[in-house]
Amino acid sequence: MESEKVAYATSQPDSQERDVDKKTYSVDISDNDRDREEEDMHAVLDNKFPFPKLHGIPEEDHQITVRAILIGCCLGAVVSASNIYLGLKTGWTFGASLFGSILGFAILKPLSKVAPKYLGGGYFGPKENVTVQSAATAAGGLGIIFVGAIPAMYQLGLLSERPQQDFGKLLTFSLCTAYYGLFFAIALRKFYILKLKLIFPSPTAVAYTIRALHAGGAAGEKAAARKAKVLAIAFGSAVVLRVVSEYAPGILWDHHVFWWLYTWGWKDVISIVSWGWFFEYTPAFLGAGILSGMNASLSFFLGDVLAWALIGPLTVKYGETFGADGSKKIPGLMNYNKMSAWKLDGGIVLAQKVHPSPRYWNLWIGVMIMLCASFAEVAMNSPMMYRGMKRAFFDAAEKFPKTRNFAEKHRQGEEDSLDPSPKEEQVPVWAWSVGIVCAIAVSMIVLAIQYNVSPGLTILAVILAFIFSFIAAQSAGATDINPVSTCAKASQLVFGGVTQGQGIHGDKALTINMTAGIVAGGAAAQSVDMLGDLRTGYLLSASPYAQFIAQAVGSFFSIFLCTGFFVLFSNAYPCIIDPNWDPETQGACQFGIPSVSAWVAVSGAVTGTDFPVPPNAAILALCLGLLSIAMVVSKYLWVPAKYHRYIPNMNAVGLAFTLPQTQYATAMATGAILSKIWLKRSPSTWNEYAYSIAAGACAGEGIGGVINALFQVVGISGDKYGSVVACPDHQYCG
Repeated sequence: MESEKVAYATSQPDSQERDVDKKTYSVDISDNDRDREEEDMHAVLDNKFPFPKLHGIPEEDHQITVRAILIGCCLGAVVSASNIYLGLKTGWTFGASLFGSILGFAILKPLSKVAPKYLGGGYFGPKENVTVQSAATAAGGLGIIFVGAIPAMYQLGLLSERPQQDFGKLLTFSLCTAYYGLFFAIALRKFYILKLKLIFPSPTAVAYTIRALHAGGAAGEKAAARKAKVLAIAFGSAVVLRVVSEYAPGILWDHHVFWWLYTWGWKDVISIVSWGWFFEYTPAFLGAGILSGMNASLSFFLGDVLAWALIGPLTVKYGETFGADGSKKIPGLMNYNKMSAWKLDGGIVLAQKVHPSPRYWNLWIGVMIMLCASFAEVAMNSPMMYRGMKRAFFDAAEKFPKTRNFAEKHRQGEEDSLDPSPKEEQVPVWAWSVGIVCAIAVSMIVLAIQYNVSPGLTILAVILAFIFSFIAAQSAGATDINPVSTCAKASQLVFGGVTQGQGIHGDKALTINMTAGIVAGGAAAQSVDMLGDLRTGYLLSASPYAQFIAQAVGSFFSIFLCTGFFVLFSNAYPCIIDPNWDPETQGACQFGIPSVSAWVAVSGAVTGTDFPVPPNAAILALCLGLLSIAMVVSKYLWVPAKYHRYIPNMNAVGLAFTLPQTQYATAMATGAILSKIWLKRSPSTWNEYAYSIAAGACAGEGIGGVINALFQVVGISGDKYGSVVACPDHQYCG
């Protein structure tokens, strides 16, 4: 029977991350189901308030179920492994919400129909689907501290030689950071979701997706099955491609076109080869282009062109930066990506500031651009944040008898946003407030015993963590951008001033700086992810308490999952934690670790006695930082909203300066352009399959990377048994 395509429409905010003002979320409805679902499916839903209940579906008596939490944690484990792999490679990580919601539905919906109740049977609805997604997000969200700060501590010599020796210490440190995001998110829910009603674009999209999965009767389930099937195919294809390509990377994974031209006689292109320009068939970043949209993807590519095709070559030409010989056999092939100090003939070692590489030079520009752009966004949204903090203060004051009258007096005339969730489904204040106190106590004990950080500094780190969580939530709610990296860097700057003021230098200052940054950055990242899940639950009228339990269980498992995956990768690829890794004698490192380099550089800058930035790099960084501020301010004050999509995302531009591997921006831009063409030519199929393909591709490449790491450990990896055909300088390029 002919089916009709029905679309949900929702207005997106003027987000730098998204290039389509109206997103549609659809499901096929057959003629047999049309009458029953017509009211639901043809309505344009107001995404500032909970969606109306779908007709024809039973009440969900149990939202917290073993099956939902178990499947959610398993899916979160997949995302956790994927994020550690991709984060170490590129500095990018991806949320688990979309992946968890679609695959959770694909697994549990059929199981709910065929299995007895004691084996996971029984009705599976949209609210329980939110529980699955919440557990997945929590289980996969802690990896961010293992792609930057933790490996940086190893490179700085602040931990043992091998992570295996520190497994217990890493577990307790993960415990310190695992729960701040959970408790902060519950505290922030009332202000950002109930009162300010921020959109949170990606979580809102997930809410529409879950609603569509469960709407439409039998035809809707068929449409949902198609989405899940496409996601599974994308996931499996990405896994296979990543594993198989390890044994023929120059053919199946990387296409070094300029190297091929060089071997065919065009010798002048060797300089392009030296700067690392080639195309990589990375499913994760082709998918990231679909998820991020044109603005963020092309901004990332713009940053690549500026850093590695314009500024980098010019600094080399005019003697500001220096490269190293890239090959003893290929004349003119250079390596511009080294970060360590240079050792010249005669044994003279020159500091990076005096004899910098282009990578070191551009690193400071990228950090400055990201800091300026993020804080400009914060400044332009400061009135809303002030109102939120003010409400938070008076709400807290109302809890105490002595200050209740004062708070009620100052809140007169304000509209009070009631929680639509029943009282029994709300998270009691004592649960998250006692949780925060316990988390602080654990952090004080662990950091004092294991890292010699005083309790006072730990409390300061937690205060900064909450402030930065507040800022990050505002940014993510309005623009879909979580400035977690900038929050971490800002905390490093604050603690750099604290340690300098107390006369603390050396390893102790570095340890304080790194641990404080981890607490602040980890809390900001997790609180935004979990607040996003609460936004999804709010729209679908799911129980906040059920989500709280799912997130608490997922966070517990993330402690062990993320620590284990990091130990696996660092054991398989020691270059991740070895600052003295020499590609010429030990082989090329397969991980770019841009976040690690940024953490090392910033911590050294704010704790050292000598300013480490080359003078001309500092001048250019300041100029581009001011330009970033001007662009953000102009967007808010003068540029009409319909043109916001044409203003570059300066956070993405800055990130490109810190990442010397150009292939990721190229792939991401390619994915965004292909997605745009697809959307124009076939909106219905794009709407149904695009996000499923992207989510599967991102997770699949990461799992393929985990398999490759296992192969590396057991000695059957591609660098031993693979081919070097079509690789530059006939060296393995996997």
